[in-house]
Amino acid sequence: MPPESSATESTTVIARIQNMLLSQEHAAVAVHQLAQVVRDLIPAAAGAGVPLLDAQGTRTSTGATDRLVEAADALQYDLGNGPCLSAWATATPQRINDTTDDDRWPEWSTAAAASGIRSMLSVPLVFQDRCLGAMKVYATVDDAFTDHEEQQLGLLAAVAATLRGAAQTRDAPQRLSAVLQAGLEDRQAIDRATGMLMEQRATDPDDAHAVLITASLAHGRPMAQVARQILQRHPDPEN
Repeated sequence: MPPESSATESTTVIARIQNMLLSQEHAAVAVHQLAQVVRDLIPAAAGAGVPLLDAQGTRTSTGATDRLVEAADALQYDLGNGPCLSAWATATPQRINDTTDDDRWPEWSTAAAASGIRSMLSVPLVFQDRCLGAMKVYATVDDAFTDHEEQQLGLLAAVAATLRGAAQTRDAPQRLSAVLQAGLEDRQAIDRATGMLMEQRATDPDDAHAVLITASLAHGRPMAQVARQILQRHPDPEN
């Protein structure tokens, strides 16, 4: 892409981000629209996501362009590790060139590769020394993202973080309390479903957990949702 074209497109996109983040009352709506903008700007991206996080790394709202991105993102929070959580925790960009050949987050990378994700890039949203979340893009081919895409994504993240940080609403403590409660309920559902699978299949916790992970990515649903289905209907999650 010629530099003039890239600069013009970036300026247009930044204007769209400014409008959505300053005008939307609810962050959940804004980050969903922002994910669409990120995917459209990065040509190699097959999908994008923008979760906002609290000081403990718990999602307060999230936006994703499709169910595969949603499931891949959710899996990181279920596992407690992954490139996006690392981008948030370290406030530095994280890039995977090939999910089949990356050992930093082996469980997540293996599941992501099995779902069709081959490369990804995640950059933090930092506002006044506080990381508000992460922007990420996924691709179905390896080596999809270069320093150029990292620079583009970093520019968008910086603008979004500044605007979002300035637009924090007064009901943040109440929203955070609700999010923490929902996170606890999700964790309990996953633990109970894991125990049920262990009993049904006469297997150990790791194998039962792997069944939930596989079903989550295969069906494009968060792992907690798969767990609740098991608890309510007792089906085999792989079917």
